Amino acid sequence: MNTWKKAYEKWNTFDNLDPSLKENLKQMKDDQAALEDAFYKELTFGTGGMRGVLGPGVNRMNIYTIRKAVNGLASYLKVNCVNVFDRGVVIAYDSRYMSQEFALESAKVLGSHGIKAHVFDQLHPTPVLSFAVRYLGAVAGIMITASHNPPEYNGFKVYNEDGGQIVPDEAAEIISHIGQTENELTVPVLEKAVLEDKDLLNWIGSEIDNAYLEQLKQISKLRKEEISTDKSLSIVFTPLHGTSHDLVLKGLKQLSFSHVHVVEEQAMPDPEFSTVESPNPEEHQAFTLAIKKGMKVDADILIGTDPDADRLGVAVRDVDDSYTVLTGNQLGALLLDYILSHSDQSLLPNSRVLKTIVTTELGRAIATYYGAKTIDTLTGFKYIGEKIHQFDSSGETFIFGFEESYGYLISSFARDKDAVQAAMMSCEMAHYWKEQGKTLLEALDGIYEKHGYFQEGMSALTLKGKEGTAKIAAIMEDVRKNPLKEVAGFKVEVMEDYATGKRTIFGDGNKQENMDLPNENALKFVLEKNSWVCLRPSGTEPKIKCYYGVCEDSKEASQKSLQSLKQAMNDVINQVI
Repeated sequence: MNTWKKAYEKWNTFDNLDPSLKENLKQMKDDQAALEDAFYKELTFGTGGMRGVLGPGVNRMNIYTIRKAVNGLASYLKVNCVNVFDRGVVIAYDSRYMSQEFALESAKVLGSHGIKAHVFDQLHPTPVLSFAVRYLGAVAGIMITASHNPPEYNGFKVYNEDGGQIVPDEAAEIISHIGQTENELTVPVLEKAVLEDKDLLNWIGSEIDNAYLEQLKQISKLRKEEISTDKSLSIVFTPLHGTSHDLVLKGLKQLSFSHVHVVEEQAMPDPEFSTVESPNPEEHQAFTLAIKKGMKVDADILIGTDPDADRLGVAVRDVDDSYTVLTGNQLGALLLDYILSHSDQSLLPNSRVLKTIVTTELGRAIATYYGAKTIDTLTGFKYIGEKIHQFDSSGETFIFGFEESYGYLISSFARDKDAVQAAMMSCEMAHYWKEQGKTLLEALDGIYEKHGYFQEGMSALTLKGKEGTAKIAAIMEDVRKNPLKEVAGFKVEVMEDYATGKRTIFGDGNKQENMDLPNENALKFVLEKNSWVCLRPSGTEPKIKCYYGVCEDSKEASQKSLQSLKQAMNDVINQVI
């Protein structure tokens, strides 16, 4: 019997299988392809957790795959953390199908280990979970979310005691403990009433929100008297059917923004995300209703958060009265310039800006102009959170962190990207520039004129299945063995191989340096004139991604160079496959 059939039979003959999952299996019994996909492998627990389609099977998100993951996490915590039973684990969840149920299942497994669970009594943003771990002094956090994936998905993210996403070393050890659970169907649980009776379940009410909002108010760069002054900025806000509605509105009210217009069709939590193709503020279609509302109320700025409120998208009024959606790099550059220009200049030499290796070099140019240092991390905000933790002991000061995929962090009271923080600062920044008689687009033009016209792009090639995985590996191997010497006429000055941790400086006897970064299968080529390209396989999808960045004297020249880099890298990839 095939391995997947054995797994299926184990579930199908299990007497106490959850009734809804049992009914799902019954409906699938004649669909061999669907059954095989649900049982042919176990759902992968990656560097931050796991994410997958809801349904029965070991390759699906359900109460049993959740129980197995939490059982492994509990075992890991008991070995690696102190005062585990007293400190407990914080659990939050978003607006997706089964999110609340998975949160309670997590608490039931933790309780069977004698570990207290602090569970939010209603849905909450991911960054508030990060904050709560730190505020309560918990040993870990669990966030039930699939971020901006389609409605049929849900996920399980793990946070360490610092409030940051777990990093690869932690993930590897947790995965090892998860692997020791042989049968996901028989993981011990305590029922809710028993948990409450034994004081192993603490429901979190408004205390955390109030503490978070107090911290949120402190990030403002406005003078004290300005904070309480009513502001004329007109704002349209959409939570895209997710978790940020209440906290964003309360945060804006704290700063006296009274002209806030919510996109009512997207205000309520909705696991179907029924008004958008994708609940992702990176996708311009997600702003369709916000733009319509903006036109109606003559808004200065449109802000949209993804369902778990860790990413923020912003659109601003253009000269022709239309709205332009800013890229993640553009908003990051604007926020960084505003924050640094409104900070104590004497403190900036010890301040650190954190960005990923595929995020705009404009960030470094801005930071250098103000006297702050920029540090690159690998792709993923978990590495930014890890670096902030290192600053706690090094004495360096975190001032801003961002990535091109719409993730921003202004203050380290949370240790993951925070769309609520970013929403507050974006509106405050738009208010500041409006007072100067400028839109954010005009402010951005001023930054380009000062530092150069930086532009970035990304393309992805999907290569599915076993054959696709082999092709992606072949592309990376070929480029490693035959390093690029020039790309679209740009001379390669430096090659950074994150798999080996080596930086090769060409033109200097091919001098090699060690890079102080974890290993990852990615290659970056630093080109002349502040340009660069980076190749990396996706960690979550069957894709190889290529990122590009250029800097020229004009917008037109930047666009032309960016297109040339894209075409040249497409040619490189196509030659291999």
